Amino acid sequence: MEEISMILDMVKQEMDAALKHLDHAFQKIRAGRASTSMVQDVMVEYYGAMTPINQVANVSIPDAMTISIQPWDRTAINAIEKAIINSNLGFAPSNNGEYIILNVPPLTEERRRDLAKQAKGESEQTKVTVRNARQEGMKELKKLDGVSEDLIKDAEAKIQDLTDKYVKLCDEQLKLKEADILKV
Repeated sequence: MEEISMILDMVKQEMDAALKHLDHAFQKIRAGRASTSMVQDVMVEYYGAMTPINQVANVSIPDAMTISIQPWDRTAINAIEKAIINSNLGFAPSNNGEYIILNVPPLTEERRRDLAKQAKGESEQTKVTVRNARQEGMKELKKLDGVSEDLIKDAEAKIQDLTDKYVKLCDEQLKLKEADILKV
């Protein structure tokens, strides 16, 4: 019994991790509004080391269409600008010597459809991860010795229920993200 509950916990943890990854991926997909998460993965070469942008500057959102980046060290402003350009985020940074301004352009209909496709792809990848976790759990159950078939069948049913629940959660999150992206 204890082994079965450990397997169920392992499967649930993997599925939770997949859903968290989906949340993180959806945060990176912009929906027409400025967000600090758009630049959170930008790495800046700062004194010879690659450093996350939020560790060398204050990133803020003054309004819905603008991201403001104020470096703590003014000598880093050019390195931050270069990192933003090299990150292929599609922003053209402008600076006034003290801080960098990124204007978030409004999304075109075509770009909105592309972002919706990207969100759907992330959702599908998460579903694959969830199903792989199910498959791994089923394999582990089959390896157990000395456990009754009824207990194994019950555990397999629980794993399938978990899988169905997490796939449904992926679909719900995708529906919300698509509505957010396609909203003008």
